[in-house]
Amino acid sequence: MKALAKVIVVYESKYGNTKRVAETIIEGMKEVEGIEAVLRELKEVDLNEIVDYDAILVGSPNHFGGPTRSIRKFIDKLGKLSLEGKLFAVFDTYLSEDFEKAAKKMEKRINEKAPSLKMMAPGLSIRVQETKGPISEGELPKCKEFGNKIATQMKT
Repeated sequence: MKALAKVIVVYESKYGNTKRVAETIIEGMKEVEGIEAVLRELKEVDLNEIVDYDAILVGSPNHFGGPTRSIRKFIDKLGKLSLEGKLFAVFDTYLSEDFEKAAKKMEKRINEKAPSLKMMAPGLSIRVQETKGPISEGELPKCKEFGNKIATQMKT
């Protein structure tokens, strides 16, 4: 029997929107057999446990056109780990015209700081209606689809 593919979803969320996105991505992953997905709020992450996962998903709200400072620091620390052969993907939540800004910056930063990580899917950017939410209508199914797509990819 093949071992489970292990995924850790790390996020930071101020009003719960990014957390909701992370939870929904995991729901999508759980529809695929053979995937073990773990959700961790950034402040609960033990960097030493990251190496035990096959894939790392990083999520951040859009904060002045980029990821939060804590998420940037987390990405910088990933570069100090031995992550050869591991995969990553990112996601963000945004208001108005900040579509994909944080996601693109996280991808770029991961490629610079932790070049051994391989990107498995383009970043997901989820719209929220106002600073405190809620998540715009029709956006959550995209999260589930994203999770499902990533989990399916990990099995092949």
